[in-house]
Amino acid sequence: MSIAKKVVVITGASSGIGRATAKLLAKHGAFVVLGSRSESALQAVTDEINAAGGKAVFKKTDVRHRGELEELVALAVEQGGKLDVIVNNAGVGPISRFDALCVEDWDLMIDINFRGTLYGIAAALPVFAHQGSGHVVNVVSTAGIQVSPTMGVYAATKNAVRTATEVLRQESGPNLRVTEISPGVIATSFVDGIKDETAKKMIDEGLGGIAISPDAIARGILFAIEQPPEVDVGSIVIRPTAQS
Repeated sequence: MSIAKKVVVITGASSGIGRATAKLLAKHGAFVVLGSRSESALQAVTDEINAAGGKAVFKKTDVRHRGELEELVALAVEQGGKLDVIVNNAGVGPISRFDALCVEDWDLMIDINFRGTLYGIAAALPVFAHQGSGHVVNVVSTAGIQVSPTMGVYAATKNAVRTATEVLRQESGPNLRVTEISPGVIATSFVDGIKDETAKKMIDEGLGGIAISPDAIARGILFAIEQPPEVDVGSIVIRPTAQS
């Protein structure tokens, strides 16, 4: 079982889970093609990977725009000659109670978490169909498994992705693998995007102390990708031992 020379597109690759996944997969021999909205952060992680002997390229990518994901996939095919895996990881979580009426934040989560994942799938599927092989990895969340106040729209977007992922798996046939990864509380910059002070305090005080490294999720993604072609890892849940 090896991922050496696999070509992997990763969205949301400039920080958190995406960054950890990019570094780990590159360490194991994959050619990683990185996208996110932060060009400077992408440049930094790409330089770090290449300096360590890995192989990485990047393109500034906003998953809210379908064409930009198509361009990211095209870069992978151009530079790597193929596309083995797309990791749809880009996501935001400006959580709040419904009565806070943060409607613009709702729109942002729908556009990035759900629509952005669909655009990633749409960009990759024609390449996978032409090749006769491929692997879609969608990052969802345990927030959709155990819902709680302030998480309504965020969990809804993640569960929308969960539903789409399962249907894609059923439709995919024998040559396309489909995996969902559900992270629990992870030590990322998730809280930075929360404007609602009550929600931010809840995350900081209630969950921040148990958060685990994004490296744990990266290892789960690596495990799914490195399986033999006939083995499809459908779902992995990775959470802190202390998370209820």
